[in-house]
Amino acid sequence: MTDPQDGARAHRAPHRRPAAHRPTVRRLALPAAALAAFTLVAACAGPPKSGGGADGTGFTLSADTPAAKGPIDSFTWALYAEPPTLDYISAFDYPQNTILSNVCESLMRWTPQLTLAPGLAEKATNPDPTTWVYDLRPGVHFHDGTVMTADDVVYSLGRQMNPDNAAAWAQQFQNVSTITRTGPLQVTVKLTQPDSQFNQYMATAAGAVASQAGVEAAGKDYGTSGSLDCTGPFELGAWNKGQSIELRRFDGYWGTKAKSAKAEFRFLTDPSARVNAMISGEADGGYLIPTESYDRLRNSGVGTLSFGEGLSTVNVNVTNMQGVLGDVRVRQALSLALDRSGFVKAGLGGAGSVTGSLTTRAAWAGAPEDARRSAFEGLTPTTPDLDRAKALIKEAGATGKTITVATSPIGQDVSLLATAVQAAGASIGLDVQLKTIAPNAFTSLFTSAEARQGIDMFPETYYDSITDPLDLLANFKTGAYQNFASYSDPAYDDLVKQATNASDPAQRYAIEARLQQTASRQLLWIPVAEWPTAVFLNKRITGAPTTISYMYYPWAADVGAAR
Repeated sequence: MTDPQDGARAHRAPHRRPAAHRPTVRRLALPAAALAAFTLVAACAGPPKSGGGADGTGFTLSADTPAAKGPIDSFTWALYAEPPTLDYISAFDYPQNTILSNVCESLMRWTPQLTLAPGLAEKATNPDPTTWVYDLRPGVHFHDGTVMTADDVVYSLGRQMNPDNAAAWAQQFQNVSTITRTGPLQVTVKLTQPDSQFNQYMATAAGAVASQAGVEAAGKDYGTSGSLDCTGPFELGAWNKGQSIELRRFDGYWGTKAKSAKAEFRFLTDPSARVNAMISGEADGGYLIPTESYDRLRNSGVGTLSFGEGLSTVNVNVTNMQGVLGDVRVRQALSLALDRSGFVKAGLGGAGSVTGSLTTRAAWAGAPEDARRSAFEGLTPTTPDLDRAKALIKEAGATGKTITVATSPIGQDVSLLATAVQAAGASIGLDVQLKTIAPNAFTSLFTSAEARQGIDMFPETYYDSITDPLDLLANFKTGAYQNFASYSDPAYDDLVKQATNASDPAQRYAIEARLQQTASRQLLWIPVAEWPTAVFLNKRITGAPTTISYMYYPWAADVGAAR
């Protein structure tokens, strides 16, 4: 039963600035990322069970690591960078989400199997195509001891929609009309049009809930100091700037209590130092393992390197369509000249799976067989064809033209992919110049049009936030966050809208297959490789998921004693 007065308490979508003018953060290129191969299964119903690299190196994908056998006082985790903020509206990159997923929970929850489950909402219903109703769990406490109400949910989601906040997740609310308290523990979301993706994103940081009183009390300092006032199994402890962040077990947690009393995240920006810390025991484990260190960790004898589903691809992102790359024949030629297998072997430590698809096979796990087949038929060729590539360059009148590709000493996945693009260009008559920029400046390529000035392409990794191909394919819609090339095609935009509006999954996947084919022909991103998540755990701990679920699932609560 709802209070009829509750409907008056609502967050209404404000007038939105055009996406091109909003500061954005999207998927950042991984520094020495956990890149490894897995078999491409055409009709997979879940993560493939094994994989093999270009040099024949194989491994087994694990659904999970062994469950913890008991509690533990603390564990230490290696991170490649310090989060600039832990404000959930800005949580769009690995460091932030790896930590925040254990502190701030969302309305829905991603499971370690990458499926959708109830979170802070014990029930989500869709009574009509433009309405979502979330019935909240009773008795959920924030870290400050207060009890979560519908007002906190309305406020928390409203922060994502406020254009003044420049929230990284604002695009996921583009079809929201109002978010209203329709009961003490009920929130109703009204959409301007059907949105097949909205409820899925409520399992990400887009659906995170924090205490309204806590956020307002912190003001501009929220996310950079003090408490985050969320509901997760851990609460924010000491933040030693430039060194580490400590999480403390929250004993007032509504769910299963964390097995560790404390989790410490140490910022180790140098890949070698990060691996040394894991081998020495300074760090008990970590995700995003430097590729060049796979064998070293495997043979260290101090722990286990495991692989799981990643929903991730590595690509070369086109950022300038005003110059020579504005001709699709030049983009096709570069793709045809790119030695993907060589890059996988050299750049990914001999582990990787070349692909001509921008989306992973696993993202299509729920699709009907005919849609999967349609999505992957006749995509970008992955075998080099220099004769055809040279002919395309000649046809385009691009022989001798210059292209500038950004590179950075972040890790070999970035630097060697940039080098591979340079080699591909040289082999077909293009002059590819590499521009080396600092890691922080490289990160700015994703958030600043000014930083991209003078850059035509740069290596990028992309992970799906939901198990749906549209998460990636919508990036080529006019004005989308990662549409850095400013590509605009009304027909493509219309297909994105159709897929978003489609309530029937089979219909949605069929439309998404058409989007994939169009994106493949346009080559706004040149697809290179697919890889799973890698995680290293030493012998004292276990329980961390192997999949990329750690971005939104409270994984650290499962980590405990291995013996």
